[in-house]
Order: sequence, then C-alpha cells, then structure tokens
Amino acid sequence: MTNGGTQSLNKGFFGWIERTGNKLPDPVFLFFYLILFVVALSVVADLLGWAAVHPIEVDPETGERRVIAATSLFSAENIRRLWVEMPKTFTHFHPLGYVLVVMLGAGVAERSGLFGTAMRAGVRNAPTFLLTPIVALVAMLGNLAADAAYVVLIPLAGIIFAAAGRNPIAGIAAAFAGVSGGFSANLFPGQLDALLFGITQAAAETVFPNWEANIAGNWYFIFVMTFVFLPVIWYVTDRIIEPRLGTYSGSINPSANVADDSEPAEDAQDRPLEEGEKRGLRYAGLATLGVIALWLLMTFGPGTALIDETASAEAQFTPFYQSLVGGFFLLFLLAGWAYGKGVGNIKSHRDLVKMMSDSMADMAYFLVLAFMVAHFVAMFGWSNLGLITAVHGAEILQSLDMPAPILLALVVIFVAVMNLFVGSASAKWALLAPILVPMLMLIGVSAETTTAAYRVGDSATNIITPLMVYFPLILVFCQRWNKDFGIGNLTAMMLPYALWLLGAGLALIMLWVAFEIPLGPSSPVFAPPPTS
Repeated sequence: MTNGGTQSLNKGFFGWIERTGNKLPDPVFLFFYLILFVVALSVVADLLGWAAVHPIEVDPETGERRVIAATSLFSAENIRRLWVEMPKTFTHFHPLGYVLVVMLGAGVAERSGLFGTAMRAGVRNAPTFLLTPIVALVAMLGNLAADAAYVVLIPLAGIIFAAAGRNPIAGIAAAFAGVSGGFSANLFPGQLDALLFGITQAAAETVFPNWEANIAGNWYFIFVMTFVFLPVIWYVTDRIIEPRLGTYSGSINPSANVADDSEPAEDAQDRPLEEGEKRGLRYAGLATLGVIALWLLMTFGPGTALIDETASAEAQFTPFYQSLVGGFFLLFLLAGWAYGKGVGNIKSHRDLVKMMSDSMADMAYFLVLAFMVAHFVAMFGWSNLGLITAVHGAEILQSLDMPAPILLALVVIFVAVMNLFVGSASAKWALLAPILVPMLMLIGVSAETTTAAYRVGDSATNIITPLMVYFPLILVFCQRWNKDFGIGNLTAMMLPYALWLLGAGLALIMLWVAFEIPLGPSSPVFAPPPTS
C-alpha cells in the first residue's frame, strides 16, 4: 500500500516527538528503570537525612506530629520486605482486581459481537445533518468497548460519510476524535474508571491508608464532559476539517481507492443488521434492564443490601459505590451472553467460558505491566520519598496561594504535554499519581478532582502523537480513501481537534472547581485530608 507523505515523520516538532518517544523503553522496563532510580535515590535521601512532618499521624509518646524520614531501600528490612511480600504486593495492587473483574464481563460483550453491532446500529441510519454528532457521541460511548471502538467504529464512520456524499476522511477524523480525543468522556463509568481509580487509591494510601476509591467518583464530570466535547467535535469536523478536505469524488468502496486492494475491504461493516443481530440487541437490552433492576432492588429493596444504614449519612452509600465494579462485570457479562444467544454464537456455557478465558489472555501484557507498576508504587511508599515529596510540595503550593482552578489547569497542561511522550493512560497515571494525588489531598483538593484533571489532559493530545498505539491504524484507514494520505496529513488534520478539546477541557475543569460542583456521588471538589 502506498504510504504517501510519511517522509514528514523525521521533520518538525512532531518528528522530534516521535524520535524522542521511540527512544523510551517499553513501559514495563520504564518502570523497572524507575525502580532502580528510586532505590538509588532512597539511599542518597537516607544519607542526607531527608524528612518531613506527617500531616496527620501523632507520636503517642510526645503528642507531636510524627516525623517521616527517608528510608533506604537497601536496608535489611526493605530487602526482606521486597522478597517476602512480593506475591502480596502484586495481588493487592488495586487496579489489578478492578480491571480483571470488569474485563471478565467486557470480554464476553466484545467477543459475542455486542459492542460492534451496537455501534453499527447507532450510526448507520443517522440523518445526514446529524451524522457528525451521532458518530462523535457513539465514539465517546464506544470507550466502554475498549479496542472495539477503534477497529469497528472508525472505519465504519468513513464508509457512512462516503455513502452520505460527504468526505469519508472527515468521518474517520470525527470518530477518532470521539474515541481517542474524548477518551474519558462517557455517560457511565466503565473499565477506565476502574483502572484509574485503582491507581488513585494505591497512591492515596501512601499517605491516607483509610481512603477508599469510588469508581463513580468522576461520573457527573465525565457525563457533562461528553456534552461539552460533542459540539466541539461537531464544529471542528463540519466547519474546519471537512472544508479543508474538500469534496470527495472517489468510490464509496474504500478498496477501490488504494493501489493494493489485496487487504480486506471494510464495507461489510456497513451491511444492514441481520435478524439475529436485532434479536441479540433486544436480548442484551432486556439483560441490561434486569441488572439495573437487580441493583436498584439491592439498594432500595428489603434489607438494603448495598446501603449501610448504621454508617454516617456521608458513608451510607459506600457499599453501593464499591459494588459498581461487580455491577459492571455482571452487566457486560449478561448483556454479552444474551446477545450471543440471540445471534447464535454462544450455544452453551462452554462458549461463554471460552470468551471469558480469551479476554483474560488479552490481559497478559497488562498483568506484566501491573507487576512492575505495583512494585514501583510499593517501593516508592516504603522509601517514604512519595510522602516527603507530597508534604513539601503541598507546603510550596500553600505558600504560592494559587487559586485552585489555575492549579488544576496547570495539572491538565502538564499531563497533556507528557501524553505526547508516554501514551499509556495507566502507565502515565501510575507514574504521576503517587505524587500528585497525596500532594493535592494535603491542601484540600480531593483525589477525585485530581483524577478528573488528569483525565482531561490525558485525552486531548492522544490524537496528535504518533506514539499512540492506534495512530498507525488510523493512518491505514485514511489511506484506504486516499493512498497519498501521510502521517503529516493525519497529524495536521487532528491538531485542531486536540487544541479545541484541550481548551474546552481546561474551561470545564476550571469552572467545575470554581463552582465546587461534585464530581460524582459523594465526591466533592474539595475535601479535608482524611483522618487516620
């Protein structure tokens, strides 16, 4: 296949980003090297006597705040701890359980075809005028389907735009902007929330061991973000990108526009829904309603199993929030199973078990990464370097007396720039959270707020960095319609989306913080540091 324009890879700012990013090791080894760095730094810090006064804990003998001193990871205690507690360090890493449980269900929904069919049904009959916003909305909701949104919806959007007489590359751009630029926007929490809040909890526990993550802690924020990003993607697509691309005059069959048409055509994605698929969607809808009804019954029905009526008013719904990980597992599992029964690709319980097993096989890389990240986070905590950095960082922030909206905006910008070099959302948050989360909690900014700011910065620049894992795939999708479309064309096309989404996200987080709107149920913008 012709790859026109790819010579621009080695030129300009984005060429420098790609060359620099390609020099970074795999995230697994990146965290291995960070562990070595933390070990060396802990030795130096111990020798130099780095210390800080704990913001909460009191020495029972003196009645004064406890002093935290840096501890060498080469000490006999920490060496013993590393090897003796290695299984515990790995298996007790919060994101591990959260993500694996949700993915057991989501894997069935993906492999049964539910996610792909639901996205096709959502966009294929859209009116021409509403085509862009419908594609963008389904793309953002498609984040619940993880990789399926990239491989199903984005090429399908190009076909649908072409069939409607519009430029197909504009459809690809709108879908890519929704799936990746609107990565954190959604109407419901999902796999990403489980992953990020698992890391947030691990980071918060280094200073506040009793803090509990709430997977719905950003629910209100991501819900509103969806409807903030939607008109942005609509405007940029229809008013900026499509006029620049011009009128498309080629075939509506993408394989007819490339020099090498030996690769499979994507137009099968646009076929009408078959009766089995429609039946599967109906079954999946009934299963979804059933799970929702079950959770409402357990929450408000006899016995209120998911409400702790003995707790304080603020803590009564804690069991409900903690149950959402299991709730999403059951929702995806039963909806995917029901869809599979409807279309006939789940004929027995063995088919279901195989789909669940295959989904765990896909998590193999995550398990390897989680092993290394878990030890980085744990050893960072054992050294006390994270706590000392957070305490002194909080003191500096307090002395600057910076307005909270400005402070959170700086966090967003920092993350957006870092995202150009480290594409993995989990790896990046695992690197930043141990310092950002406790540091901001110490000055009264809730962990949910910090996580929300991270999500805004992490989303916007996904679509302009060649280091994003799906960036080459999107380029291939575009080249099916224009064989001379290169990586420079793709980056230039997506840059307006990145700038507009970043600006909208910054405005949203700053206004949200300024008006102190809860980010989710029982998730205020500001909260006093939790007591031990």
